[in-house]
Amino acid sequence: MPGTLPLRQYDLVICDIDGCLVSESQKAMDVASLSWIAEYNRLAVERGDRPIVTVCSGRPQPFAEAMCRLIGNMLVPCVCEMGAWVYHPGTNEYELDPGITQEHLSAVQEASAWARRELGPKGVTQQPGKNASVTLYHPDVQYLRSLEQPVREEYAKRGWPLRVSMTWYYINCDLEHVSKGSGLDRMLRKMSVGGGAKIDRSRLAGIGDTIGDKCIADRVGFFACPSNAHPAIKEHAHHIASVPEAVGVVEILKRLIAER
Repeated sequence: MPGTLPLRQYDLVICDIDGCLVSESQKAMDVASLSWIAEYNRLAVERGDRPIVTVCSGRPQPFAEAMCRLIGNMLVPCVCEMGAWVYHPGTNEYELDPGITQEHLSAVQEASAWARRELGPKGVTQQPGKNASVTLYHPDVQYLRSLEQPVREEYAKRGWPLRVSMTWYYINCDLEHVSKGSGLDRMLRKMSVGGGAKIDRSRLAGIGDTIGDKCIADRVGFFACPSNAHPAIKEHAHHIASVPEAVGVVEILKRLIAER
């Protein structure tokens, strides 16, 4: 009978930003691919025949909000600042992880001040817009990479509860008890399918490019990577696109449409 079968195989696509929707470097955005994704999301809302794409990122909330607007997601929450914040595009609400205390925020501020004082004269800058984490940058990636372990040791010595990890171009310093995974868990608890039913994670899809996105892979029924993804995360993928970044995301979404 018409209408008795699900219109789509998955209800939501959770997508990383850097290395997926945009390059982590200073390269211009792939406007054509992002416009395609925006049209895809418009049809997802209009027809209900494909999963809406939202984002899960280490980027600060303003960047994640802008990406949601750019790809036409005005309904589904997104995860920002490595799980510290969940932003709701539909209501314009910002929710800080309730497990982050004033003591945690003070430790982040102290770590930021130390990095500014000790590493700033060496050309290391901090990504603006973050208030529950610290992200370090230097144009010489190899030099920045050499700082990862010294920063980790210094933070541990001072008792700051921060997890230090290297991405392609940044050093992320995040609260140890907060992650993309904890942010996704909060986001999914607040969402519902079918008038309040618990979300079936087998009906979720995810896209990521680094091992930091394993938390997405662990929470979805289908996980894919653009071709530029790190080998460590490709091991967890059900599908690897033949092309990189945003055009790779488009390829993955087309596959989801074809298989519904």
